[in-house]
Amino acid sequence: MSENGVQIITGGAGFIGRCLTKRLLGRNLRVAGLDNFCRGNARNIAEFADNPNFSMRRVDAADGTALEGAMCEALAGDDPASATVWHLAANSDIPAGVSDAGIDLRDTFMTTFNVLQTMRKLGMKKLAFASTSAVYGALDTTLHEDLGPLFPISNYGAMKLASEAAISAGVESFLSQAWLYRFPNVIGGYATHGVIYDFARRLRDNPARLEVLGDGTQQKAYLLVDELVDAMLFIRDKATSPLNYYNIGPIDDGVTVKFIAEETVRVASPSAAIQYGKSKKGWVGDVPKFVYSTRKLNTLGWTPKVSSAEAIRTAIPLIWQESA
Repeated sequence: MSENGVQIITGGAGFIGRCLTKRLLGRNLRVAGLDNFCRGNARNIAEFADNPNFSMRRVDAADGTALEGAMCEALAGDDPASATVWHLAANSDIPAGVSDAGIDLRDTFMTTFNVLQTMRKLGMKKLAFASTSAVYGALDTTLHEDLGPLFPISNYGAMKLASEAAISAGVESFLSQAWLYRFPNVIGGYATHGVIYDFARRLRDNPARLEVLGDGTQQKAYLLVDELVDAMLFIRDKATSPLNYYNIGPIDDGVTVKFIAEETVRVASPSAAIQYGKSKKGWVGDVPKFVYSTRKLNTLGWTPKVSSAEAIRTAIPLIWQESA
């Protein structure tokens, strides 16, 4: 990264925000985290408390006035044009967003809208955005970045796609550069949600049985959070177009929920019985299977070090230990 401006991270106390903060501080950059501490927590950022380059502010990005005040403080007199905003804040509970569309409107889209409005007002020009594979919807084909038209099947995916569209419009009018990252399923230590997190808590509650949402045949790609952030930084450094958009993921077709359930039981509670549901989906809005193309990112020069299966086996002991 050539610029040395402040790095503002919405969702900075969350699972991915923590890892991104650590990497940016490692580059000796000033990092200002913003978080409403709904999913994020103080434990995630405790190790940065004594770093003079780090600050954290409690703010709800869905509140435009409060967000503007927090971003003004975060700039602390720096040139706003040299700052980069990493917008990670969003609802991460997809079933909750299906039950109440207002959740994703507020926490996923309006946070993006307010970030854009504030950036324009303050003169900030560079935005990195955490999007998702959910923007593609349920397509029976390999997902590459130029597929379309896109029809998400969850409000979460819909509001992420709407956010991408709003950022594209921002590039036309005031942003000098934007980077859109379409994430796969991201796992690792300090997780605040996800399939392994859910399995670990179910087994803590009942070590004799693991109930699985869906029939276990759901198949998705998984990436360790450290690798995800490595890819985000690589794209930020190397992709130089005004609007840059990339799938980030492993180079494989993913693993099934059945595989994850069996691996979790093997580590956490070997005598537990696994009880599967009957549906192909875990919940309304769940995309039961997708295959990612990461060729565009691989061509740019980045490839992951581990497969989906290796990532799962690495993450399970970490998440199980943290669930105690």
